[in-house]
Amino acid sequence: MQSRGSNARFSGMGVRSPISSLMLAMFATMASFYVTGRLWQDAQNRVYLTKELDRITGQGHSAISVADTLKIIECREQRKKLSALEMELATARQEGFVSKQSSDMKKTPEKGPVIVIGIFTSFGRKNDRDAIRKAWMSTGAALKRMEEEKDIVARFVIGRSANRGDSLDRSIDSENSQTNDFLILENHVEAPEELPKKTKLFFAHAADSWTADYYAKVNDNVFVNLDSLGNTLASYLSVPRVYIGCMKSGEVFSEQGQKWYEPDWWKFGDGKTYFRHASTELFVISQALARYISINRSLLRTYAHDDVSVGSWFIGADVKHVDDRKFCCSSWSSGAICSGV
Repeated sequence: MQSRGSNARFSGMGVRSPISSLMLAMFATMASFYVTGRLWQDAQNRVYLTKELDRITGQGHSAISVADTLKIIECREQRKKLSALEMELATARQEGFVSKQSSDMKKTPEKGPVIVIGIFTSFGRKNDRDAIRKAWMSTGAALKRMEEEKDIVARFVIGRSANRGDSLDRSIDSENSQTNDFLILENHVEAPEELPKKTKLFFAHAADSWTADYYAKVNDNVFVNLDSLGNTLASYLSVPRVYIGCMKSGEVFSEQGQKWYEPDWWKFGDGKTYFRHASTELFVISQALARYISINRSLLRTYAHDDVSVGSWFIGADVKHVDDRKFCCSSWSSGAICSGV
């Protein structure tokens, strides 16, 4: 009996077991459908939210950080400044060259001289200066009238002694206190080998001090016909950048000890010949070129000779070179502008 009951019990369990397995399988299947549906719904929600976020923050572009935003703002400001500078540069190119004096553009510029003439002199040459004063430069009230009536400013140009404050400096200061016709370059040491630098400083200082149509360099042993000079320059007023003189070239001396030795001789090529430049006795440059020298004084290279140095500054620029034989001071012919003494 006991055995038969046990078998019946086991038999009942065997009948219920397939039903339980079926229920479990159905439950698992339904659970799988449910999980899959939720995952698909979550994916759709994420796609929707991503699209909405892109639409709100930048139409397809992802949001950026605060640091990146500040960088973008800074770049925009720099772009505005660059555009303003480009406009100023374009204006400067139309007007020639712009000096540091042009910062106050709203003021109406006062009428300046037609020409500023720098007469290059040195220590111990008072007799030559006196000859210039008597011949064509004048002194005192006559010098003042020349500035006011003819619009011509003339000054003797000199530097300082290597022993600043010595008798050489004192003699120039004493002479200037009587004549008031010197342009003293306080930061220049007067020496023959420093003449190219002296020329550069003169044009820079003159451009900063006077707003003239022209600027001239002449030696203190040259007599100048001011009327002839004025008539000649009047024909070039419409040329914004002009360089006028007795144009020449010549051999480049490469051996030390020679009178005209050029330390940078190798830069002038195998032919050893200088490019065309105005002779040192007398030459004239226009206002734009004087401003160009003033602005770039720290960059402009000087060579052994002042006339070559000046020519090198203009050789690569958009400058009209005028070879006028009236500026050749070797003889005083009819219509000549200058004559060497």
